[in-house]
Amino acid sequence: MARASRFSQCALLVLAYILLQVNHSEQLQSSQAQTLLRIQGLLNNPTVLSSWNITTEFCNTEPTSSLTVVCYEESITQLHIVGNKRAPTLPLSFSMDSFVTTLVKLPDLKVLRLVSLGLWGPLSGKISRLSSLEILNMSSNFLNGSVPQELSILTSLQTLILDENMLAGRVPDWLGSLPILAVLSLRNNMFNGTLPDSFSYLENLRVLALSNNHFYGEVPDFSGLTYLQVLDLENNALGPQFPKVGKKLVTMILSKNKFRSAIPAEVSSYYQLQRLDLSSNRFVGPFPQALLSLPSITYLNIADNKLTGKLFDDLSCNPELGFVDLSSNLLTGQLPDCLLAGSKNRVVLYARNCLAAGNENQHPLSFCQNEALAVGILPLQKKQKQVSKAVLALSIIGGIIGGISLFVIAFLLVRRTKSKQTMKKTPTRVIQENASTGYTSKFLSDARYISQTMKLGALGLPAYRTFSLEELEEATNNFDTSAFMGEGSKGQMYRGRLKNGTFIAISALGHCFECYFDDSSVSRIFLIFEYVPNGTLRSWISVNQIMPLCSGWFQSLRYFYAEGHAWQSLTWTQRISAAIGVARGIQFLHTGIVPGVFSNNLKITDILLDQNLVAKISSYNLPLLAENAEKVGHVTPYSGSINPTNSARGKLEDKIDIYDFGLILLEIIVGRPLKSRKEVDLLKNQLQAVITADESARRSMVDPAVNKACLDESLKTMMEVCVRCLLKNPAERPSVEDVLWNLQFAAQVQDAWHSQSSEGSPISPPWPSHQHLSFH
Repeated sequence: MARASRFSQCALLVLAYILLQVNHSEQLQSSQAQTLLRIQGLLNNPTVLSSWNITTEFCNTEPTSSLTVVCYEESITQLHIVGNKRAPTLPLSFSMDSFVTTLVKLPDLKVLRLVSLGLWGPLSGKISRLSSLEILNMSSNFLNGSVPQELSILTSLQTLILDENMLAGRVPDWLGSLPILAVLSLRNNMFNGTLPDSFSYLENLRVLALSNNHFYGEVPDFSGLTYLQVLDLENNALGPQFPKVGKKLVTMILSKNKFRSAIPAEVSSYYQLQRLDLSSNRFVGPFPQALLSLPSITYLNIADNKLTGKLFDDLSCNPELGFVDLSSNLLTGQLPDCLLAGSKNRVVLYARNCLAAGNENQHPLSFCQNEALAVGILPLQKKQKQVSKAVLALSIIGGIIGGISLFVIAFLLVRRTKSKQTMKKTPTRVIQENASTGYTSKFLSDARYISQTMKLGALGLPAYRTFSLEELEEATNNFDTSAFMGEGSKGQMYRGRLKNGTFIAISALGHCFECYFDDSSVSRIFLIFEYVPNGTLRSWISVNQIMPLCSGWFQSLRYFYAEGHAWQSLTWTQRISAAIGVARGIQFLHTGIVPGVFSNNLKITDILLDQNLVAKISSYNLPLLAENAEKVGHVTPYSGSINPTNSARGKLEDKIDIYDFGLILLEIIVGRPLKSRKEVDLLKNQLQAVITADESARRSMVDPAVNKACLDESLKTMMEVCVRCLLKNPAERPSVEDVLWNLQFAAQVQDAWHSQSSEGSPISPPWPSHQHLSFH
């Protein structure tokens, strides 16, 4: 009996243990199901999750390309949620921190894919609590800030994809310490700085995709990455040397960068290479013709470089080569027959070379034979006869107006004459009788308007002066290569120093027209600019945003300034002062010059700071520049702002500059570069929302470098001005006078608050809140 009783007790204990285990398993499954439903709510119930409800058996759902849940032993190990493309941001009530806190309640996740769901805000470091994570893909959202350092403990991470977000700052060095990382993709963000050398240690790396960011400088040595197959660095500012890589590359995209070296011979031994895009750089030297016959090549693009060499009709090509673009180089000879034969679907482009091809636009042979021009340095030209050069200034603009300087511009016409003395004695006669044959009457009229304004000393502007070509040659040591700083949309940039010690920057704008006295044609035009040592306003907005983002011809100047400058962030007061300076500059362009200058396509990279941190506009739509740009050959226009009403003209043309000013002001506030219309609209809407919210919400939008130092009343004023400037209807945007009034108010209350806080007085403003704004 006792034995039977003991057996019965043991059976009950076993049964109880089994029931306990079953119940525990059900509780675990129920807990994770509740977590998924909670995630559904936090994501604002997207369409892709419409099938989820309390009865859904998540581990047994049919996987699709948009939604997949994978379970192992009653625990979720994979979660794939892909929303609609271009999904809007989640509501302002969404919290990334709360979302990740919920997400980590799925502790066994190995694969997490959250794409196009409108996620916004900084990526929370709590995601590192998913210690088993192997694949993380959060692309096509609105994540901002930096990559959290906590991810460095994810030693199992093999794939990290954060494409198409608004992540910024430098890429952290610790990414190079992830031991088995095979795929790193950070395309279409706002990362800046140089690429970490630690990337060279990612020995398992197969894909490195960093296109469409703001990286600059040399590419690290990747020759030791023996498994690397895809290298995509498109649309950055990397260079100048060709990257060192292994020979197993399948795809290499270096287009739209700053590479200026030759293409190394070893590229012709990349036998697995299928896609090679080197377009839109400044590669020089011989074109490696063996690239056409690489055994795996299917796509080859070397367009828009300075590559030289003679092609022959009997060259061999890979029959699978489906796309070839040789355009805009300095190639001579015959187009290979193999490119013209073969598949009808093959695309072959070869315009703007010096090839013997009648059906494509080609330069004369002499164009490509000038090797000096091929590398972008203008040589000293010697004439057989005794000649002399004189440089005549058509117009010069200069001076400081209300804290903003419009740069000294001198249009210099180089001409040849038989007698140096005769030329120097009668400069005015040469301009009136000869320049008119190559320039329109409106060109000279504009020059006279502006020159007359300068002569009269209007608004404190200095009188203009004449530069001689000899002065410029002496300042640059005969345009020596050591003075060459780079080449941008406005031409070649040289640095120099005049006899009086003044540092200048010289932009050589063309070499297509020879100038002789008998036909009065223009040979070269130079622009002389004040040397401004402190870089762009953008580079001073935040320490985390220091990068060479200067577009166009100031790109190289920016590099030069950065060499010896001790960088720091502008204070909130200094940012307001810079905004006021830019607004005053716009006011002068609209009303201080006859005729007014509008539609200036101003960008924050056009605003430079001098040694006293005074803002200076470096580029504007001077009529004589716009009308005669084509006369100096290869000058290209500015790229254009993201103003949605860029075509507006007439009475509202001044409001185009107001929109561009709004973009500058927006970047001053948030402290990071703006990359797209989508981002601008998002930030504008967020600003509009927080203006009527509490103070903490407003401060959350401000650059962390200054968000504790700005008075809320001052901040609110700046935000309201910014939002009004960015209105889509030009008629609803404020005038520049209204902008100035409110910015000056923001500066006044900020200064008053700062003075009170410094003296220990109460810091609350003594004026009624929100009664200062004045927009007409």
